[in-house]
Amino acid sequence: KAKKMNWKILETMDTLDQLVKDSHNKTVAIFKHSVSCGISAHVKHTLESQWNLSDEALDIYYLDLINFRPISNEIASRFNVIHQSPQILIIKDGEVRYHSSHMAVTADNIQTALVA
Repeated sequence: KAKKMNWKILETMDTLDQLVKDSHNKTVAIFKHSVSCGISAHVKHTLESQWNLSDEALDIYYLDLINFRPISNEIASRFNVIHQSPQILIIKDGEVRYHSSHMAVTADNIQTALVA
């Protein structure tokens, strides 16, 4: 049974800096979403409908990359991960441990990455 996703919103560089610090205590994910892209909307909907991870497993941040493109660019630069949309990045101890994009952004893939 799917659980409700408790999105945290990523809209400032300060929040980005804080989530990287927080990743030393708890795994963090960033979902980069293009509100103008049908594929991105489909992936977000599917992710939400299949979500089965507890809030204790990780904090998940939502980034509207159309309105906050400088943050998306900073993520690509800081973590040396080519920008994609939609895209998920899993961050632990300040480093990206897993990332995927497009149709590979699934609840199952995220869960598998968390235990890898």
